Amino acid sequence: MSRSPHPSKEIEAAVRHAEARGWTVRKGRGHCWGILRCPMNDAECRCGEFCQTSVWSTPRVPENEARKIRRVVDGCVHAGTGRR
Repeated sequence: MSRSPHPSKEIEAAVRHAEARGWTVRKGRGHCWGILRCPMNDAECRCGEFCQTSVWSTPRVPENEARKIRRVVDGCVHAGTGRR
């Protein structure tokens, strides 16, 4: 693992869930711990734009932030396809 782990265990598990599906983590700035990006970029993927979501450093409810991450990753049209 070449990145630093998220301080919240729930969010770290959700980030690993995204990485297991091919999503990449880019380091964020300020209150944004990082940005998760889908590996695909085609017309089927969210209107032709990258699927991406911000991961906040200290959300008020970490469980809700983790749920949001999983929802975005699992909602991607490429979820589970194994394409890269």
